[in-house]
Amino acid sequence: MGKLSPFCTCTNLNCPLHPTKHDHGCAPCIRKNLLMKELPNCFFDQVDNGAARAGDSFEEFARLVLRTEEAGSDRRS
Repeated sequence: MGKLSPFCTCTNLNCPLHPTKHDHGCAPCIRKNLLMKELPNCFFDQVDNGAARAGDSFEEFARLVLRTEEAGSDRRS
């Protein structure tokens, strides 16, 4: 795991772009996601229920964040 950036939170070790598979850090993953107009798994992992998402799109991330925020405000009310 010495190839990881100090901030890396990715747990998807099966991904060929995971930093443990090469010497290029997060760059290949970021490049792929930018081309696909998606966000990396590590972003979704920071949101409650991120694993239950329908996809990796910007829109899906926004929906997930908004649902999480709404759920949080419901719990605070």
